[in-house]
Amino acid sequence: MKIETQYLEDQQAKLTIEVEAASLEEAKRRAARKIASRTKIPGFRPGKAPYNIIQRHVGEEALHEEGLEILVNDLYPQALKDSNLQPYGPGRFEGLKSLDPLTLEFIVPLMAEVELGDYRSLRFPYDSPEISDDQVEEVLNNLRERQAVEEPAARPAEESDRVHIRLSARRMETEAEIDQTLIRERPLSVVITPEEEDNQEEWPFSGFSRQLIGLSAGEPKTLVYTFPETTEIETLKGIPAQFEVQVEEIRSRTLPELSDEFAQSVGEYETLEALRQEIRDSLQKQVLDQYHSEYNDQVVNAAVEQASIKYPPQMLENEIDEVIEQLEQRLKGQSLDLETYLKTRSIDEDELREEARPVAENRLERSLVIFEIANAENIRVEREELQSETERTLGAMSRFMSESELKKMSTQNLFPNLVGNILAEMRIDRTLERLRDIAKGEYLGDQQSASDETEMGVDQIAEVSDNATGQVMDTGEKGPDAEGAILQQAERPVVTDSPVEDEPITPTKRKKNN
Repeated sequence: MKIETQYLEDQQAKLTIEVEAASLEEAKRRAARKIASRTKIPGFRPGKAPYNIIQRHVGEEALHEEGLEILVNDLYPQALKDSNLQPYGPGRFEGLKSLDPLTLEFIVPLMAEVELGDYRSLRFPYDSPEISDDQVEEVLNNLRERQAVEEPAARPAEESDRVHIRLSARRMETEAEIDQTLIRERPLSVVITPEEEDNQEEWPFSGFSRQLIGLSAGEPKTLVYTFPETTEIETLKGIPAQFEVQVEEIRSRTLPELSDEFAQSVGEYETLEALRQEIRDSLQKQVLDQYHSEYNDQVVNAAVEQASIKYPPQMLENEIDEVIEQLEQRLKGQSLDLETYLKTRSIDEDELREEARPVAENRLERSLVIFEIANAENIRVEREELQSETERTLGAMSRFMSESELKKMSTQNLFPNLVGNILAEMRIDRTLERLRDIAKGEYLGDQQSASDETEMGVDQIAEVSDNATGQVMDTGEKGPDAEGAILQQAERPVVTDSPVEDEPITPTKRKKNN
């Protein structure tokens, strides 16, 4: 077997393999036996018909096609080994180049190659954010608001009251062909905000609740409001609107006193100061995580710009698949499916893939650079650390999954994949931390060789998976509550409707570059 390797520009290689013509003939005879074993040939038991009879029965073309498939399956693995190629994924048989001599061609996608720039010279200012007392008090007040005691009030509405109304609205100046309805009549519960509070996000417009002060139950009111040019809704900029309000009920609200007793009612806090400290710590972690995310993006983007990155087209297509799969998961959370989503946007799957391509390309290049830096910096995770993190993750999962569901995951052999993802995430986190230290000018260590240690292999990952799974199954241990539970109680959720988002850096199913 003679092999010629040609490296292509798109991180693929063309293998041209020349073999003896007798190899195809032998493969055709093997194909004949295979066909005969599954094909009924009159006068012969399965698999017992001679070659010439099989040839006449099924035809030369069928023998040639199946023989060629057998030959390809035999030659390709050996050709990869002899050519010392590191494939990223399955190769593609391009066809017969010639019959004399018998020559076959294959296209092989290669593992990505990353040549890092001088990332250790990167420097960016680092200004860690601090939580103010006002921010802590705002969360405390939100918690008080949630525990307010409400009672019917037989008087006009006052500041801090909750007012139940019916609301409708229409445009006042618009073309006749445009529907004037802005809000169809609907019930609405409104808390009248204090004058000093920022009410820019108030609905249906800023300052609306204070327009209800002085109204009594059963009293109507007409409001006229012109939307400013700064409004986010393009079609409402500068448009005057008329709002019709009908007050149905007024309820006074009494907020609990800020005291140790209040803290104890919120959670396991002995004193108000303990609650304040928990809020401060949670807020501090939240803003620091957000700051680090933005800082990491800045540093990684600079490292990507420095680097030379080559990868095969199949790797990018797999990343696009991952982006769309994550979109489908988000849609499921909104009780939608991908087909409906595509119809609402009047696009097809090919157009969606093109829309996702730049996002996938950015994610892929960032991931490749991060993993290459992890290798260059010799970022490793000890088995004990991986074991501990896996047990913590499985413990947290067990809070939301039944024992039968966990056992089902085990029988489907999903836990090793989970452990592999945890390992990758831990390496990514440590690599990003190292990059932050470098960019801040705080890392003074010498660069080590990635060959100093052996990376955790498949067997070790499987062992960690078995140990962690057994620990959770045996003890029924439940994981800790999510951090920042107080903030979850006190803050409004953030909603996004971005169709294809640039997700945080996460490990994917693809092979990583070594």
